[in-house]
Amino acid sequence: MTPMSSPFPPINTGALAASAASAAAESEAVRVMVQDTVGWLERAVIGLNLCPFAKAVHVKGQVHCVVSAAQNLNELREDLLKELKELVALEASVRDTTLLVIQNLLQSFDDYNDFLNVADACLCDLDLEGEIQIASFHPQYRFAGTDENDITNYTNRSPYPTLHLIREASIDRAVAAFPDAEAIFEVNMATLQQLGLEGWQALGVEASLPQNDADEKKSS
Repeated sequence: MTPMSSPFPPINTGALAASAASAAAESEAVRVMVQDTVGWLERAVIGLNLCPFAKAVHVKGQVHCVVSAAQNLNELREDLLKELKELVALEASVRDTTLLVIQNLLQSFDDYNDFLNVADACLCDLDLEGEIQIASFHPQYRFAGTDENDITNYTNRSPYPTLHLIREASIDRAVAAFPDAEAIFEVNMATLQQLGLEGWQALGVEASLPQNDADEKKSS
């Protein structure tokens, strides 16, 4: 008997395998980036007490760490809007704060700094001013008036470009419970100066993965 021919086109198994391999690699990259970021949170931010408020929400599982795989700034803006909406839709007891880690864009601190204007505009678009703050962390973070290698910049140096979405109400509660909140910045500067660059490097909080080169000026 002559076998019947299929009415459907043949399946490109090679393309399917390549797609599956690509998806697996992407999933692994996301896992490593989250792992690096949580490691930085635990060993640097909490371990050095750079943020006295961080430990409580972390041990309660209220810190949401998510990676944006956006390939252009419009996609990154959409990812930020999505995370802002999800954060305010949940109770703080479920998700108090979000770390949005940027995989492919804003490797340059200047580009990252420029995008902070877009981030602030997102708060305005969603009418979240006064409800959510966005704090900035970057591998090349530099405070105004400091040298690139000034150790005090490391208080805001994360493994990857990161946007920290914080509830204003949570900040207010934390500040009320912390008797000398205004001194945190000065204490952090002193902590880093005492630690030094070698001490920071010994923490092992650098990125495990290089970021992809992407055309960050593309809007779509």
